Amino acid sequence: MSDNLSDLVKNINLSAMLIEDILERWKKMIVPIIGNVTYSITMDPTVWIFDDRKILLHEAFSSNKQPIDNNEDDIEKAAKRWENEVFHHKINPPVNKSISRLEGKKILTESYVMPIKDFINHAEVKPEAKEAKLITRDGDIILSLSDLMDAYLFFAREGKPLKEDGPVHLMYQDGSNKDNPIKGIKKIEVL
Repeated sequence: MSDNLSDLVKNINLSAMLIEDILERWKKMIVPIIGNVTYSITMDPTVWIFDDRKILLHEAFSSNKQPIDNNEDDIEKAAKRWENEVFHHKINPPVNKSISRLEGKKILTESYVMPIKDFINHAEVKPEAKEAKLITRDGDIILSLSDLMDAYLFFAREGKPLKEDGPVHLMYQDGSNKDNPIKGIKKIEVL
């Protein structure tokens, strides 16, 4: 009986160590938004691969972006909005409802960015906030709130989370720093 109890204690200790290790790794992959906001939020880039808001990296800075069809009749647009609101539950954030096996394989080979604007809006920045501090592994970087709002977070290289120099890199939507993004962002503090 004591051997069984001893084995059980060993298994519990191993399980506790494994859970601690998983939690430590997870903490390294999350990015909190804190500071001059109504709600501090925690972003987890490891799940964004399933989020419909993600953008292929090679399309994010392309001048060949698909033009938005402005010829659609306003009544038709209103009808579509009504149908989406009444007949479909609005999921926020939008998540891929169903992906085929082929699409799943493709997702895991591409690199992606995520616009940060929705996250900043969800945190509800207070009116007096004008800047943000990116707390990175290499030091702090101050940028204007408008520059932050108009940025992408690069989060997946070939379908995998950025572990070495991540969890996210900040890239301006104009592409001015896409070859030299701000790397190793651990926290975003709104000032």
